[in-house]
Amino acid sequence: MTTPASSQHSIAPAQLWRGPGVWQQGLADIKKISSKPLLLGRSPNTRALRGKLAQNLTNNGLTVESAELKFDCCEIDLAALELKVQQSKCDGVIASGGGKVLDAGKLLADRLDLPCITVPTSAATCAGWTALANIYSPDGAFQADVSLKRCPQLLIFDHQLVLTAPARTLASGIADAMAKWYEASVSSGQSSDGLVQQAVQQARVLRDQLLIEGVAALQDPGSEAWVRVAEASALTAGLIGGLGGARCRTVAAHAVHNGLSQLPACHASLHGEKVAFGVLVQLRLEEQIGGSQLAAQARRQLTPFFKQLGLPVNLADLGLAKASLEQLQQVCSFACQTNSDLHHLPFPVAVDDLLAALVSSTQGCLVH
Repeated sequence: MTTPASSQHSIAPAQLWRGPGVWQQGLADIKKISSKPLLLGRSPNTRALRGKLAQNLTNNGLTVESAELKFDCCEIDLAALELKVQQSKCDGVIASGGGKVLDAGKLLADRLDLPCITVPTSAATCAGWTALANIYSPDGAFQADVSLKRCPQLLIFDHQLVLTAPARTLASGIADAMAKWYEASVSSGQSSDGLVQQAVQQARVLRDQLLIEGVAALQDPGSEAWVRVAEASALTAGLIGGLGGARCRTVAAHAVHNGLSQLPACHASLHGEKVAFGVLVQLRLEEQIGGSQLAAQARRQLTPFFKQLGLPVNLADLGLAKASLEQLQQVCSFACQTNSDLHHLPFPVAVDDLLAALVSSTQGCLVH
């Protein structure tokens, strides 16, 4: 009998507030963690919202320094933020925004050994939960993912804040969360590690719930279905990644996302939108190369579901209808790099294989 190798990783935030209006309830906990936080955001659309958060913090006796990312989570921004934190003598980081803001806040806090508080303003990713951050170039091209020492000290998932986000962000979060099953079941489904086995099964249950309630959640923001789906996308998906750790791996869906991010035409697409297309491409690879009829069936099931959610199911939906062969090869070459998660598939994939899957991901599916 083999014993799983030892590992150490951070599973979850030290504290979690979830529900409508919990931002106000969490203020006392923030004060225990930091007296002079840096409040980090990015989008001009959420600037007024962050202004209210800063005022709430000030009213509760905290001294707040505010900052905005100029780019995605990239080294240029991080260097400037490190300098600001050190000069201002901030003793904590509050990241409020979407996934790239949350990643930047976590990475900044990790590098400066400061506590981090995440306040998602959408359910587009599980970045508010995890001990991971993605680094991008100033142009928005994915460069690398970074493992952090710990998950955030505090995660405040206030439904009222999340409800301010466009519906598109929740659809993106649904796709990103569903990818947990399609990737982890391939990379880790045969694991002998009990926690990994349980994480994979949680991912299956998560997928089923999102299939059942995803459309209803988008149609009725704030409803019970919306709450379950938003929390599944932003919280449960993070828990699965934390429980499974590095052994509950991403595979081709996120590798395709990383490749697509190299093209400026895709920068308008959200993380989960590119991942949604990546899931269909991964299933096509499993069908074409692995000979899996289950993958073919899953692709036929997912394609109309993704269409209902307004998610991209082909290259045209991603703004790549007129992409050149050279551009698509660039995507595939990046996704097929030696260290890519794509190679956790149980069969070898060459650049040409991925290119074929990329252009035929909806073949055999009724998509109008």
